[in-house]
Amino acid sequence: MAAWKEKRKIMGRYNTTADSYDEQYEDEQRGKYRKALENVEVRGKNLLDVGCGSGLFFQEVAAQAQLVVGVDVSLKLLRKANSQAKKFPDVFVVQADADNLPFTADFFGGIFVFTVLQNMPKPAQTLAELKRVAAVSSRIVVTGLKKAFVLDKYMDVLEDSGMQVEVFIDDAVINCYVAVLSA
Repeated sequence: MAAWKEKRKIMGRYNTTADSYDEQYEDEQRGKYRKALENVEVRGKNLLDVGCGSGLFFQEVAAQAQLVVGVDVSLKLLRKANSQAKKFPDVFVVQADADNLPFTADFFGGIFVFTVLQNMPKPAQTLAELKRVAAVSSRIVVTGLKKAFVLDKYMDVLEDSGMQVEVFIDDAVINCYVAVLSA
């Protein structure tokens, strides 16, 4: 029950900032997208964008992916993401909790989780759920805000996931750690 209360607080915070989200975070988010896409192939794959926010990432991958699904708990951000999704034929949004994704196992060939893990009460549970919906040999990109994770703690969370860290980027410009995990 405590975890759900935490998630509702986060949902409320993102609902409150939805109107100014892109203005505040677009440049930073796009920097993360670039780093991720330098290290993950998306062409022809089913992609999942967990914590999709306003749907900015859709523009980066929709033309190459077979399917893109964005999920977020914030209804206000999801409405903005839906406006972005409508610009592309195979992009869809779903309101969902990252710890309880409404998808079949082994479906997504690429999963992107930008600026989400530090908001989750139990990051290990979140990573386990991501692994569940990831197809064999897929890649999962997970970022961690440096102000929320000291490096050792972030690495412990990743290593405890049971997934292999394929690429690790510590970039001061984007204020995040970027990890590419193999499912």
